[in-house]
Amino acid sequence: MMSLDDAIQQSISTIPECLAGGYVDLSSGMLLGIKTVDSHPQEVLEMLAAATADLFQGPNVVTIENMFKKSRGLPMDDFHYFQEIIVNSENLIHIFMRSKAYQDHVVTFVCRRTANLGMVLTKARSALPKVEAAL
Repeated sequence: MMSLDDAIQQSISTIPECLAGGYVDLSSGMLLGIKTVDSHPQEVLEMLAAATADLFQGPNVVTIENMFKKSRGLPMDDFHYFQEIIVNSENLIHIFMRSKAYQDHVVTFVCRRTANLGMVLTKARSALPKVEAAL
């Protein structure tokens, strides 16, 4: 079986213009794996897990998810309505995808903004099961 770091590295190589990939456990708040083509300050890497948790589990996000579930007649259990979040910055595309196998885990990829967003999403989605299998 492939290690998590190797699975992330392999995914980065298949996603267009991908610069970094990470794997976050929302329940523990830990960054379980990260690979990047560039060096980043340790404090930025340490904040990645907390920022990802805020994106998926912040109180306002949970409230909105529950409102959507209620209005659509969906069960109000641990099912999470938001599965993917895309953040575009000045120079980068940040993809955050909730794991299908582990609902409290999020895989994230960072690509150059010049990458084709459709291809980035397609390749990131196809990489997700391989990264999940590494756990």
